[in-house]
Amino acid sequence: MKNKICLIYNYAQHYRTDIFCLMDKELPIDFVFGDKYLDVKKMDYSLLKNFKKEVKNITFFMKPIYYQKGVLKLIFTNYSSYLILGETICVSTWVMLFICKVLNKKVYFWTHGWYGKETLIRKTLKKIFYSLSNGIFLYGDYAKSLMIKEGFNEKKLHVIYNSLSYDSQKKERKALGVSDIYFNKFNNRHKNLVFIGRLSKVKRLDMILDALKILKSKNKYYNLTLIGEGETKNNLKQIVKQFNLEECVWFYGESFNENELSNLIFNADLCVSPGNVGLTAIHSLTYGTPVITHNNFPYQMPEFEVIKLKKTGIFFEFGNVISLANKIQCWFNENNNREKVREACYEVVDKKFNP
Repeated sequence: MKNKICLIYNYAQHYRTDIFCLMDKELPIDFVFGDKYLDVKKMDYSLLKNFKKEVKNITFFMKPIYYQKGVLKLIFTNYSSYLILGETICVSTWVMLFICKVLNKKVYFWTHGWYGKETLIRKTLKKIFYSLSNGIFLYGDYAKSLMIKEGFNEKKLHVIYNSLSYDSQKKERKALGVSDIYFNKFNNRHKNLVFIGRLSKVKRLDMILDALKILKSKNKYYNLTLIGEGETKNNLKQIVKQFNLEECVWFYGESFNENELSNLIFNADLCVSPGNVGLTAIHSLTYGTPVITHNNFPYQMPEFEVIKLKKTGIFFEFGNVISLANKIQCWFNENNNREKVREACYEVVDKKFNP
């Protein structure tokens, strides 16, 4: 087929199911996915009529550099364009770029782009890498503005934002209502903080516990629910015990049941993500719950852009626990209309952050 596209991605993340399925429906595209990525759940390949194959992601010399075995064969087929995850750490993508240039085939990147923390070497690599592509699809306006300042052609930069399972989540949202899920758990009417995602070091969840301790010393009481699993769970449990916070912290565990998750997020009052926020922000706003995260944008994920100050969330000073505690209290002092906040959250996701 003329103008056939091949998508080559590092992994078929379950949370990208909706966007992959929509691409499968709307575009003349085939899908090739890597076989592993952290501990992320894999999507069901049977949902894609144009799924072609899974390739092995092989560590090349040292992590995180890797190579996708078998993808170079795809250059010598009938594809006219390739949509590839734009990672400079993927050796096979570099090789594909150069060969496609020679064969006059188009390569587009789907990538985070620029962060603003790049070293001179990293900047140089990225400039060479991205300049060899025919176009770049970015997750946010922040990255686009940085890349324009770095001299990239604005016409090649396309902001497409990021998304989760929007259609199914919107159906869940319509069925939601205020429940006593947190009252039944904690037996109090304190405000409820929530985090959803992997309990990993980069998320700095220990800072929430430090903030709760500070607030408790000022007779300001909050409940916290942590939804997810990860390597820091045992350490977090020890801190909870050390700070005598057992009665106000709920380790809910991992769940992929959207009905459960929607109820937990909708009935929470504020999502707290002290490290980089990522898709946690999209998930939270989808069900009407605002987000607090840090203000050092070069060390953020693109999804921080969903936060509209004092409407859909708030920022605290990077790495500053006292600032985090103060901003949590500040949010509730200034935002008393929960329904108004919900509507503001919905609006952001409905306008931009969906497939």
